[in-house]
Amino acid sequence: MTDQALVRPPAVAGHFYPGDRHELELSIKKHLRLSEWDGLPRPKAVIAPHAGYVYSGPTAGVAFSALASRFDEIERVVLLGPTHRVPIAGLALPGTVSFATPLGQVQIDEELARIVVEMPQVEVNDAAHALEHSLEVEIPFLQSILGEFKLLPLVVGDVSPGAVAEVLERVWGGQETAIVISSDLSHFLPYEEARKVDEATVDQIVRLAGPLSPEQACGAHPINGLLEAAEKHHMATELLDLRNSGDTAGDRERVVGYTAIAFH
Repeated sequence: MTDQALVRPPAVAGHFYPGDRHELELSIKKHLRLSEWDGLPRPKAVIAPHAGYVYSGPTAGVAFSALASRFDEIERVVLLGPTHRVPIAGLALPGTVSFATPLGQVQIDEELARIVVEMPQVEVNDAAHALEHSLEVEIPFLQSILGEFKLLPLVVGDVSPGAVAEVLERVWGGQETAIVISSDLSHFLPYEEARKVDEATVDQIVRLAGPLSPEQACGAHPINGLLEAAEKHHMATELLDLRNSGDTAGDRERVVGYTAIAFH
């Protein structure tokens, strides 16, 4: 049995997503659209949103349905998301050996962790992970589509695109490795204004035309790193979904934007 001190427990279960296992399974099943991705391109990386499932779950479901087309080959997931609560310069790993959700524990990939922690832009920082939701909300989706896999969870603070791309390059791997970037888009704009702003942001992403600013996407720093790496690897992009909270469960006075984008 894993020492509980070495497990990062769920911080936002019951708030951002259901805390009951059965309810969580039903919620994810509702949002996944697996049958739509049969025979379609199998992405190396996806961008997925990280708000509460009632708001961004439909868009996250599209991103993870696309990634599920590779369920038979993915063994490890490199998961990057912004830090909302603890400012850091660089990227941070947790000091734990696993992440827990109501669906069970996911083991951290110790091999990849040893590789990246030696890099000057990467530190171990449990405080940056303790209450952070940007990674946690993606993990139940990954557990649902992949079953067993290993995880490299990195929160990303104020850091250059090149520094993030360098980390991604170290852990890029082959078909056994998938990359997930966790990010929402614009925050708290009126509905129509948000649509225009987010359409322009998504156009930049699909053209690999970074860098984005944090005003365009809260996960701008990890996205910018992926854009630099994707250009180096001559990747194609595909917009899978674009909407905002005014389309799902919120009012249209102050909305948050969400997108699902695949990198092939």
